[in-house]
Amino acid sequence: MHRPSLTLTALCLLLACRPEATKPPGEGATSGVRAGGAEVAGEAPRSAAFVYPTSKQTEVADDYFGTKVTDPYRWLEEPDSADTRAWIDAQNQLTFDYLGDVKEREQIRARLTKLWNFERYGLPTREGGRVFFSKNDGLQNQSVIYTADSLKGDPRVLIDPNTLSADGTVALSGGAYTDDGKLFAYGLASAGSDWQEWHVREVATG
Repeated sequence: MHRPSLTLTALCLLLACRPEATKPPGEGATSGVRAGGAEVAGEAPRSAAFVYPTSKQTEVADDYFGTKVTDPYRWLEEPDSADTRAWIDAQNQLTFDYLGDVKEREQIRARLTKLWNFERYGLPTREGGRVFFSKNDGLQNQSVIYTADSLKGDPRVLIDPNTLSADGTVALSGGAYTDDGKLFAYGLASAGSDWQEWHVREVATG
């Protein structure tokens, strides 16, 4: 139900369409600079190699029956800590500074937007005499779940996952209906996390 963002998909397309690997010297490869100093055929020189944000290492270790296992990056397991947020912001800054220089980016965004902009429905299911289905108007990040008394009845929104968070980072990760169609259980995942939080909603009242 959750579509990747335009930015992520555009990045994948850009990577897939990159020039082929550099030819050995003497085979007509033109000079270009890439992160790490690699030459890339047909590319104009860019700025120097990327300077990645420093990932600090801490002295953390666990003792498993006499064997010590270090875990210097455990601090990154706290996604909302000040250190982790600063590290993420710095990584994003590096990424989007590079993407901002890709002249084809807006062309790719426009093309993907046009391709995705069409109305589409999910397969309906019937539980306890009620009908449930999903629908996307075209450019909604997530499809909306609707319910109706019958296939010809007037549908109403059961849950719109696009309204679950202001920044769109909460995704509807699954759902199930009781056999009598009275209850809808659904899972939510925040910011791409594997952790899911499940809720139960009464269909008749919302």
